[in-house]
Amino acid sequence: MEVTAVPGTRALFTPQALEFLARLHTRFAPIRRRVLSGRAKRRLSLLNGGALRLSELTEPSMTDWRVADCPPDLLDRRVEIAGPVTPRIAARALASGAQVWIADLEDATTPSWQNLLTAYATLVAVVRDPGDHRRRATIVVRPRGWHLEECHVLVDGEPMAAALVDFGLYFFHCAAELLERGSGPYYYLPKMEDSAEARLWDNVFCLAQELLGLPHGSVRATVIIESITAAFEMSEILYALRDHASGLAAGRWDYLFSVIKNFRHRPEFVLPDRAAVTMTVPFLRAYTELLVDTCHRHGAHAIGGVAAMMPNRDDPEGTARAYDAIRDDKHREADEGFDGSWVVHPDLVAICAEPFTRAFSGRPHQIERRRPGTVTGEDLLAVHRTPGAVTRAGVQANVAVSIRYLQSWLAGNGSARIFGLMEGLATVEIARSQLWQWLHHGIVLDDGTPISAGLIRDIAAQERAELGEDVDLPATLELFERITLGPDFPEFITDHSYPTLLDREIAQLG
Repeated sequence: MEVTAVPGTRALFTPQALEFLARLHTRFAPIRRRVLSGRAKRRLSLLNGGALRLSELTEPSMTDWRVADCPPDLLDRRVEIAGPVTPRIAARALASGAQVWIADLEDATTPSWQNLLTAYATLVAVVRDPGDHRRRATIVVRPRGWHLEECHVLVDGEPMAAALVDFGLYFFHCAAELLERGSGPYYYLPKMEDSAEARLWDNVFCLAQELLGLPHGSVRATVIIESITAAFEMSEILYALRDHASGLAAGRWDYLFSVIKNFRHRPEFVLPDRAAVTMTVPFLRAYTELLVDTCHRHGAHAIGGVAAMMPNRDDPEGTARAYDAIRDDKHREADEGFDGSWVVHPDLVAICAEPFTRAFSGRPHQIERRRPGTVTGEDLLAVHRTPGAVTRAGVQANVAVSIRYLQSWLAGNGSARIFGLMEGLATVEIARSQLWQWLHHGIVLDDGTPISAGLIRDIAAQERAELGEDVDLPATLELFERITLGPDFPEFITDHSYPTLLDREIAQLG
């Protein structure tokens, strides 16, 4: 196995760690390729009019099973704080008062090699810190999705799946120590599209535990339901992971991105302005209701959405209004039955905790709570019932956030403060996909202006002028045009931006 020679990697990529990663790659690389091929076939089917159907495991006769008992340090998940993995952010998150720290190697992290090495080293150092672990948040690592490869880690010349590198290094270096301390190797699994991908993860967990001689079921995984296809298989996903599952989480922006990606050529799936697509619109309400019901039927946690607002010390009145909106949103989630939600800033921990604390009435969660009613497949697909229009302000907002975030991402900062919110890759995925959808469906704005490539370019030029001529934007603008104005719909931004990032890394190395 060959690893790119970068200073400081020997402590992480020991011969034993390399052998462990190689075993994972050798066993699962062919299965991963089949899984990704299945994604492509299903997407083609949907684009050609194919249908999605709820799995049979949603039927009442198939509900007499439960996921593994929850570890003590994952019983209470009312507030989870998410962010990229650096020593400073780790220290702040662990001491924030949140029950869980989501160490995000995915949407909040630009996967430059230096960023990843810093993240891996930080996680190992935090786990080995001799401080009082009882007084800090439980660590849950979010690896990258199955679609991305890590070209810095090769097995017989073949890049490893980025997901296996992220999972494997943390597991190899930290799992045994976490278990000795009464915790465990806990993960958030992103970009899941069906139960076959869940079974692949479950097999990875089983082999990893076997290779290190750790008990079966040591791993606990929470799956982020952020694709429309996964929403139709929530029960099957939990069932596939049942010995290792701890819950499901709602990922709003990636979920909307998935709706567009899978049904992009169908006019009934055209969405209005992003700001109009709140969690109370019918098809998203059905998604969250089904998520909570599925989790609670099978003894798993249901985790709500993220509060991405960043406090502004220079605008106390605006910050207070934003806090009130967050409280209202978290009261809605707690009332709907969720067992917790995400934040991105320590100041939001107490604000988000209060609604769940009230709903729990002294308990660590509300898993025993069941919601009446039945969600159908038609409910999940009722995008046409979403109220709202496409406006110039909506186009401008999507262009602005896309350019500003892409600039930050290519500069190595995957978590960017934009217009008062801490944005990750999911935000630009939905923003650019809406622009592509509106353009290719010939949508007309509410003021009568047709959306055209020229209009989007004009707005992009205005954004460039606002950012200033001293800002290096050529690579950003080229990438922006490629993912919004091209005839084909790019699968993931990372597939197109990662080569650009690698070129910059190579140039920096001389």
